[in-house]
Amino acid sequence: MSHPLEGITVVALEQAVAAPLATRHLADLGARVIKIERPGAGDFARDYDRTVHGQSSYFVWLNRGKESVELDIKADRALLQAIIARADVFVQNLAPGAVERLGLDAATLRAARPELIHCSVSGYGPHGPYRDKKAYDLLVQCETGLLATTGTPEAPSKAGISIADIATGMYAYSGILTALYDRERTGRGASLHVAMIDALGEWMSQPAYFTRYGSQPLQRTGARHASIAPYGPYRTGDGSVFLGVQNNREWAALCKEVLSLPELVDDLRFRTNPDRVRHDDELTPLLEEVFADRPADEVIDLLDAAGIANARLRGPGDLNDHPQLRARGRWRDVDTPAGSVQALLPPVESGREPVMGTVPALGEHNDAIRAEFGRLSA
Repeated sequence: MSHPLEGITVVALEQAVAAPLATRHLADLGARVIKIERPGAGDFARDYDRTVHGQSSYFVWLNRGKESVELDIKADRALLQAIIARADVFVQNLAPGAVERLGLDAATLRAARPELIHCSVSGYGPHGPYRDKKAYDLLVQCETGLLATTGTPEAPSKAGISIADIATGMYAYSGILTALYDRERTGRGASLHVAMIDALGEWMSQPAYFTRYGSQPLQRTGARHASIAPYGPYRTGDGSVFLGVQNNREWAALCKEVLSLPELVDDLRFRTNPDRVRHDDELTPLLEEVFADRPADEVIDLLDAAGIANARLRGPGDLNDHPQLRARGRWRDVDTPAGSVQALLPPVESGREPVMGTVPALGEHNDAIRAEFGRLSA
């Protein structure tokens, strides 16, 4: 079966999370991704942990289907130039100013090859007072206001995943795909720049609007929603159930079919969502009083029958055994240097099986890459 990006070569001077996530998705679509790594050390994400057969969970997640070649960017410059000369896409997330000093910036590379798609990933963008500031995921969560909106009223909390990096990687991925599509029509490449502060700033737009134009700042509410109610965890007779009501029709169904309290539908305290949010300290005890003598399974059955969205709290370790993912066949075996792992299929179903290739060992493709491109650098 053919793949959408067969014939596309991506050269990735990348590390950590954001850029590797973008290029891994390209690899899943059939692109050839040549990952340039530091001799003897490689992408520093290889050393984040040792939890997956002695390998980093981050690296295994982000680097399947790539070719790893160790290059000293200065000493092996001719070879690197030969590889880039065959590339359709060049992706980099080095420290600010590094590619300019190395002559690998968009202006330099595209002066010789206007058809090249050059994508730079940074923390704070190519200009401005924060240009040279180091940017790690937690720090960008702080700068964009995410930390101020996450956690309890007493203490802010970071998101439990690398959300700033993931947002950035996905915008880099979509930007590269858009540029490839545009190049098919125009023959021109593109100079792309994706900053973490911009990517996560986009995702923070709703809280920013709410706070800037509302009468009071958005409050931290733990696992509850700050601007929708009822929405969050509610105690039952044997644990908690999470539920969410999105509109007045669902509110009416909850009152009549689940709570058996139809009089609440038009209660002035709860008539609209802003009313319910304002009086959530009164609304929550009403729900939990009804649920107190019922097991969670019974509450979930009632919610499902009434068309009210709900969920159980699962841990990350439960994902592999999630009944919905298992039933839909969403897992595949992926080889790594230390053994096979199960990997989740990419989210977009297209009727084509994604590549999902092997996770490379450091320098696994050194000889092959040097044999293929070495004669071109002579």
